[in-house]
Amino acid sequence: MNINPPSATGQLGEDAAGERARLESIQRNVDAFTIGLIEDLRIDASWNCLELGAGAGSIAYWLAGRCPDGRVVAADIDTRYLDAGRAANLHVQEADISEEGYAPGSFDLIHARYLFCHLSTRDELIRRAAGWLSPGGWLVVEEPYHLPAETSPFPLIQRLLAAYQRKYSEHGADMTWARGLPAHLARCGLSEVSYSGNLGRMGGGIEKDRWLPLITQAAPDLIADGLISEADLIAFSDLLKDPAFIDIPQITISAWARRPWDTSKVSQKADTDRSGLEALRVE
Repeated sequence: MNINPPSATGQLGEDAAGERARLESIQRNVDAFTIGLIEDLRIDASWNCLELGAGAGSIAYWLAGRCPDGRVVAADIDTRYLDAGRAANLHVQEADISEEGYAPGSFDLIHARYLFCHLSTRDELIRRAAGWLSPGGWLVVEEPYHLPAETSPFPLIQRLLAAYQRKYSEHGADMTWARGLPAHLARCGLSEVSYSGNLGRMGGGIEKDRWLPLITQAAPDLIADGLISEADLIAFSDLLKDPAFIDIPQITISAWARRPWDTSKVSQKADTDRSGLEALRVE
């Protein structure tokens, strides 16, 4: 999701190059985990899918290839990073989901990653998204759960994460909301609720560390407000080059649940089948 507060989406920084770097960094680090979750749902080639907050499009593109007999709607408030020509069954849609919706029963799979925690009406939007599922369809939501900044073993990271989390909170984001995701899905009337966690990694000598573009993009606002200094930013870049520096800044909580099958239709089909069997017996 392209999320840039104080806009409707909620992320810090408006620079297009920086935003693409941030989105692509996220994709490199978490796509494999996301794809594994969706594959475990026994995705079918004919499914109709909705990718909410499609960002730079990696999951939408993967879904389009995985569901060639279905369709994939890639929705985002900012579609400049999406390529509608990647697949014939891919439909890119510029949309603010806080204002727009879809017909009930439209999708076999709805996926959103790092989206709802930035939206003020997040609980209601999850409930609305559950209504867009077809019977038997899955809603998969992945959101960050930020660990307390003061628990980092590195004083510099304590300062950076405290500033980062404070700024997001000022723009209406809730970086601990994800803890309630499984219960919320159940309250929306969904069944087969399950969840998993993906530990975030900062440092460890990883090339193109995910957190560098995140902090760099937010840095101008954080520095302007006196929350961090230019020296902090330089020190962070240097720290990431140290293979002995490893921290766990957050956990991505992924939760998924299913819209129950229409039991009335199942019952009706069973009655019809029984009637057919009775007719065969009479004959």
